[in-house]
Amino acid sequence: MNDIPHFHDLHKRSTLLKGVRAFFYEQDFMEVETPIRIPAPALETHIDAPPSGRGWLRTSPELQIKRLLVAGCERVFEMGACFRESECGQRHNPEFTMLEWYRLQADYLDILRDTEQLVQAVLPTPLMYQGVWIDLSSPWTRITVREAFLKWAGWDPVLNWDANRFDEDLVAKVEPALPKDRPCVLIDYPAPAAALARLKPHDPAVAERWEVYIGGLELANAYTELCDPVAQRERFRLAAEERQRLGKTVYPIDEAFLSALEEGLPPCGGIALGIDRLVMLACDADDIAKVRAFCQRPGELF
Repeated sequence: MNDIPHFHDLHKRSTLLKGVRAFFYEQDFMEVETPIRIPAPALETHIDAPPSGRGWLRTSPELQIKRLLVAGCERVFEMGACFRESECGQRHNPEFTMLEWYRLQADYLDILRDTEQLVQAVLPTPLMYQGVWIDLSSPWTRITVREAFLKWAGWDPVLNWDANRFDEDLVAKVEPALPKDRPCVLIDYPAPAAALARLKPHDPAVAERWEVYIGGLELANAYTELCDPVAQRERFRLAAEERQRLGKTVYPIDEAFLSALEEGLPPCGGIALGIDRLVMLACDADDIAKVRAFCQRPGELF
């Protein structure tokens, strides 16, 4: 059986990738390439990296790109393969294409404006997706995580943090209630849900992080970057303890990354955007397998 997507959708994907690169070149970003196999993935409780020899396949290029920022790069982007274990379904593939960009002297709201402009540059508006017309024009709808949970889940995760309850209610109650006819930005996450994001200076109970949903698809995750090496090491330590408690692999701490932070990471903002899901929107596809030339299906062993 030939599971390769239709040529028309692969051509749309190619056109979209050209448009993404053109957008960043026009904005004077530099395209970079960082290693796919790395010695130390970022320590995050629920993100698992596939092992590869004596290292791991990257779940994100974030730590390496931040080292480039310390080295003098100012506006960079990378688009390439990333990997996560046990993520396989209609919206997930163990190998996927991630777009990340970072720029100095920017915060998460600056990155949000970048994202609005990028999406509007590569997708038509209004956009028809799964039977719903979506208005992509700016500004996108914003709702704080606290407001969303109070409205649709009935509790405040900022005051009463519960990691398991948060994850369950986000998927079962909050995400399904988000509007489908406009992009919706969930903004200002509880501090414990921000492994690499800066806390708000005037309200350290929340972090300067947002995620955007378009047509029900979670498309991107962005934040003002944490630049404090002491705070970052402590967050890695806590994540390592939690991974050990859960019986997960505990990765070594990326000392090269922390050393770079000690040299001085300037204030900056960054984002991870799922290219496959952006293509799903462009192709009106309900399954990631329809927009990737080759896709692993549930139950397949590679």
